[in-house]
Amino acid sequence: MKRILFFLFVVALFVACADDDSFSASSGLRLDFPSDTVKLDTVFSRTSSSTYSFWVHNRNDDGVRLKSVYLKKGNQTGFRVNVDGIYLDNSNGSQTNDVEIRKQDSILVFVEITPFDTYQNDPESITDFLVFLLESGIEQRVCLQAWAWDAVRLYSPVIEKDSVIESDKPLLVYGDFVVNEGVKLTIRNTTLYFHDGAGLDVRGTLFTDNCTMRGDRLDRMFTYLPYDRLSGQWRGVRFYDTSDGNLLNNTQIRNSCQGVVCDSAAIDSVNYRLQLQHCVVHNSQGDGMSVTNAHVRLECCQLSNAMGHCLAVNGGIVEIENCTLAQFYPFVGGRGAALYFTNQFAPLYNVICSGSILTGYDDDVVMGYMAPDELPFNYSFDNCLLRTPVVADEPQHFSNIIWESPKDSIQGKDNFIKIDEDNLEYDFHLDSISPAVGLGCYR
Repeated sequence: MKRILFFLFVVALFVACADDDSFSASSGLRLDFPSDTVKLDTVFSRTSSSTYSFWVHNRNDDGVRLKSVYLKKGNQTGFRVNVDGIYLDNSNGSQTNDVEIRKQDSILVFVEITPFDTYQNDPESITDFLVFLLESGIEQRVCLQAWAWDAVRLYSPVIEKDSVIESDKPLLVYGDFVVNEGVKLTIRNTTLYFHDGAGLDVRGTLFTDNCTMRGDRLDRMFTYLPYDRLSGQWRGVRFYDTSDGNLLNNTQIRNSCQGVVCDSAAIDSVNYRLQLQHCVVHNSQGDGMSVTNAHVRLECCQLSNAMGHCLAVNGGIVEIENCTLAQFYPFVGGRGAALYFTNQFAPLYNVICSGSILTGYDDDVVMGYMAPDELPFNYSFDNCLLRTPVVADEPQHFSNIIWESPKDSIQGKDNFIKIDEDNLEYDFHLDSISPAVGLGCYR
């Protein structure tokens, strides 16, 4: 009896294996794709994209054999494809042959692109077709689509004489971008994309107008999340002690490690070492802006979302007029204040804040620390919205203040058009319900 049962088991196993190995060349069989088009993100010309993948399913009751899988345009577009572990090499005509997909099974396809130069200023669409030729002679196609963008590449550039940069094409910066001492660099109407670890070091003087400085990742971490919404993509901008007379106008600095760093130097109570007008410093992994013993002016600026402080003042003179300091950094664990000021490292001659909004997630986002040393520690807030406990007995420091309390019906993020923590999207224009209407940089 045991022998009979064993024999029946072996026969059943053989039949099952044979059934799994059955293939059909019927013209009625089709493969199933998640989409008829695989869209890659924009990528700089001559730069490799991220790897994208998709499954090809055989949902039929018979196996399917593919005579070949190939790129329609061969190696002419820059796409690179791996099908079921086999790379479609140029040497074999960008194709693979004799691929089998058993019934109710699937294969995985990986796609990348390194596009060629387009010789255009704007991103150019690039398409190719990945063709699946079934044994029946039926062809099925998946469109591969990406966008290529020509960029001017700068490898550790050093500015050694007064210069002006204005470019219709993006500037892609690798390494340290240095402005030498005694040299003035003007950058206008230009976007600079900094590679991981790259940064701008100003030892001379920097003027900017209508500029954006950001990381060079144009792709996405997830479908809903571009890398441009993540901090720590590049190093940031640093003004050294030899730097003076800097003016940044209508400039965005975003997703850096340290947004703007202004080193200590001799204080000039009349002239500014650094002025920011209508600027945005957003989404920094460290401080959004760090000032040490310097004379700095911020006018109509947005400093937002820093893992450190949005603005850290370590001595000096800092003027803040009609600015929005919004601390809604989305990841907890060390998130700093909207404004932190101290005389711990240098005399704090004055922090003057007027017509501004200082708010955030936490109950208190305005922090001052007076060191035990008898150094100057001066500050004043006038006509501001402050998310901090009420200070009723210091009229010399606070006047015409809207005190934002955790008990208020309108809480920090309610002041603004959009604070979307899930998708990391922010719009710091004021909502009409905000009591801060008339204040800040978007009043």
